[in-house]
Amino acid sequence: MPRQRWTTADVPDQRGRVAVITGGNTGIGFETAKVLAARGASVVLAVRDMDKGKRAAAEITAAIPDADVTVQRLDLASLASIRAAADELRATRDRIDLLINNAGIMYAPRTTTADGFELQFGVNHLGHFALTGLLLDKMLRIPGSRVVTVSSAGHRQGGPIDFDDVNWSTREYSRVAAYGNSKLANLMFTYGLQHRLSGKGETVAVAAHPGGSDTGGSRTSVSRQSGRC
Repeated sequence: MPRQRWTTADVPDQRGRVAVITGGNTGIGFETAKVLAARGASVVLAVRDMDKGKRAAAEITAAIPDADVTVQRLDLASLASIRAAADELRATRDRIDLLINNAGIMYAPRTTTADGFELQFGVNHLGHFALTGLLLDKMLRIPGSRVVTVSSAGHRQGGPIDFDDVNWSTREYSRVAAYGNSKLANLMFTYGLQHRLSGKGETVAVAAHPGGSDTGGSRTSVSRQSGRC
C-alpha cells in the first residue's frame, strides 16, 4: 500500500481552540499559524520582536479577514520574559489547546542567555521547558490538547549530552554539537513529559521533525526567535 500523503487540507476544524506558537512570526511557525487561523483557531504568536510579530499577524489577517490572531512578547533567552509571558497568557486565556514549541536558533556562535545558559540549549530546550511548565495546567483538562515540540533529525549530531557541562564551560565549543544536544534535549523532554502525562489528563506531548525546510533557522546570527529549531 502506498503511504498516504498528509497535507494541511487534512487539518480539522479548530474553532473554539487556542493555539500558542513560539516563533510564530516566520518560517514554520508562521505557516502553522496561518493554517490554524484559517481553520478557526484563536492563534497567539509568541515572539521576541513585537514589530515583526505584528507584521506577521497583519499578513495573516489580510489573507484571512476573520482570523483571530494576537501577538505576545516572549524572549526564550530570558526566564523573566518567559514568566511574564506565561503570566499574561494565564490572565487572558481560560484554556490552551495547542502549545507549539517551535522557535529556536541553529548553529549560533557561543554566547549565553540572560540567565547564563549556553544559548542554543537555553533557547531551544530550557526556554520551552520553562514555558510549558508554566502553562501546562491551562491544558490538562482540555480534550485533545497537545504540547508539540519541534525537534530535528539533527539530534543525532554531537553525541550524548554532557550533563556535567551543558554550558560548554570546560570544552571547546562546537556550534553543531551544541545544536544537536539541544534537539536531543527536546526529544528527551517530550518523552519524559508524555510519560508523566499518561493517564493523568487530556494532554499529550509529541515531537516533530520538520524535514529539510527552507526557513530562517540556519542563520548563524544570534536571532533568538527564528522560524524553526
